[in-house]
Amino acid sequence: MYQPEVFAFPEHGHRLPPLRFPPGAPSLWLVDAVRHGGHAQLIAPEILDAGELDRAARLAAAADRSCYVAAHVALRLLLGARLGVAPGTVPLTREPCPSCGGPHGRPATDGGLHFSLSHTHGVALLAFAEVPVGVDIERIPKPGVVSDIADQLHPAESRELAELPEELRPAAFGRVWTRKEAYLKGEGIGLAGGLAAEHVGTGPRPRPGPAGWEVTDVEVPAAYAAAVAVRAAGQPTARDGDRRK
Repeated sequence: MYQPEVFAFPEHGHRLPPLRFPPGAPSLWLVDAVRHGGHAQLIAPEILDAGELDRAARLAAAADRSCYVAAHVALRLLLGARLGVAPGTVPLTREPCPSCGGPHGRPATDGGLHFSLSHTHGVALLAFAEVPVGVDIERIPKPGVVSDIADQLHPAESRELAELPEELRPAAFGRVWTRKEAYLKGEGIGLAGGLAAEHVGTGPRPRPGPAGWEVTDVEVPAAYAAAVAVRAAGQPTARDGDRRK
């Protein structure tokens, strides 16, 4: 299980000191949007681009806007520190979707650094790596959510959940969901890749794979679950026809 760094916004200015991420493993950062959302809002106009500011403004709930802004300001601060550029000038783009070729694949920079971002209910998790990476953090769901979605998972995962005592199912569902979404985000296909496509497991530790990927849980506050997926060096992306079942 990975232990993320706790992100601290700069007290003065809009840049972090030069930053290097350790090779061979993902670098993970946890952002407390409840604590730092106000400061992030103040500096956001000088850091986020017009598209990011527009997407934030379209979010109906103030808490969601605050979390989005804090997550994306932290992302640009960290990328800027790693790439040696001002946060507002970090070149963000999208890779082609591996399923359809459209411009909605994994987010990327022009600097060869891979990253992933996830945010929910006042917290955000960011991952950076030398190879493609995906990360997900979710609040542990209510039992009703588990009942509604469990049958959409891999059949083995649905059986695992059904065999657990009811009080243990929400935490197990949080584990399998974040593992699966981290992998799918790493591939660049998101949930369009299908919840049943891979068996990552609901237990305390992820199952090995999917092929060419390492999926690991991330230590986060007790009300949440999180995972990171990192592609093994030199491995190609999965294709629809050759994913392990």
